[in-house]
Amino acid sequence: MAKYSSGEVRMNGSAETVFNKLSNLQNLRDLLDKVPADRVPEDKRAMFENLEITNDTIVIPGGPMGSLTLRVVERVAPSLIKLAGEGLPIALSLSMHIKPESDTSSKANVDIDMDIPAMLKPMIGGQIQKMASQFGDMLGAISFS
Repeated sequence: MAKYSSGEVRMNGSAETVFNKLSNLQNLRDLLDKVPADRVPEDKRAMFENLEITNDTIVIPGGPMGSLTLRVVERVAPSLIKLAGEGLPIALSLSMHIKPESDTSSKANVDIDMDIPAMLKPMIGGQIQKMASQFGDMLGAISFS
């Protein structure tokens, strides 16, 4: 498995508040709608607007390759929310790690684990790292207060 991690970002909510909001993925739509437009890359805005979100799944539109479905497979309050890809030819997981900092703030980072052949890593590794970093940046832009 190849692992790609975002940097750690500060969240403006306690670890419990952040976990409670993010563990029900339906809350993610409301949170994403509040992210300032200048914090979302231009080429990602349409994707964010077209996400299909339920309590346990996120369906990301995927153009010619089809959609990507991520389903929550593990919740450990208040520190971990793990999603796994469904119907993919490779194993894929996305983990959000939440760390308490104070009563009003926490830190978080995102890990993407993919089971990709070694020869493909140089071709797609940079894009997956960029995606992990952008997901972390998006979390840091969300207002939890």
